[in-house]
Amino acid sequence: MCVNYLPASREELENDFNAPVQGEFDWKAETWQDYPAPIIIGQEGRRKAVVGLYSMIPKAHIPPGVKRFSTMNARAESIDTLRSYAKHWREGRLCLVPMTRFFEPNYESGSPVRWKIAMADASPFAVAGLYRTWEEPDGTESFSFTQITINAEDHPLMRRFHKPGAEKRSLVIVPAGDYDHWLECRDSERARTYLRHYPVELMAAMPAPKDASKKSENAVNQSLFG
Repeated sequence: MCVNYLPASREELENDFNAPVQGEFDWKAETWQDYPAPIIIGQEGRRKAVVGLYSMIPKAHIPPGVKRFSTMNARAESIDTLRSYAKHWREGRLCLVPMTRFFEPNYESGSPVRWKIAMADASPFAVAGLYRTWEEPDGTESFSFTQITINAEDHPLMRRFHKPGAEKRSLVIVPAGDYDHWLECRDSERARTYLRHYPVELMAAMPAPKDASKKSENAVNQSLFG
């Protein structure tokens, strides 16, 4: 499962996704659990970007006394039964999570190495997500979201990640031509037909250690996207 990614910029949201940001919001260059980040939702046949917290149930909304639990990733196999997601899945609260790359651990060397996964042409892309709204104490509305994952045992690239012996999982990269179909889908069974793997030949991956120097990172970028 993915726990960290680089979200699209305001400019990329407008130019690459045709989804202008609603309101004056900022977000960090890297997104982790409970961080604010942009998502794209459909509204009256048009796309718009809003900012939500990366966790379907953010820490601030976990009841007192309840141990913190992760809702950053929703398994496609149980998204319609788990209480954290089922109601919103049935209501068709589908979103796109725009990004430029996400990160996964690779254990092929015997130790976990952080890898980046992106598009082969370095273009921004979006993965399938589910969102919900919250009524805040001051009466305002806020958003939160999760990314949907599928089994990756048969995907040539995504099966290379996660601990040995653990189930291989992958985010669902949505083809650009399906963006609006996904956002406008309100039939949960039809929505499942979009939860499929992205062609490996259109993807790229490369080691990207978290403590890499800027020089090393630039070298990786050049190798990955040059």
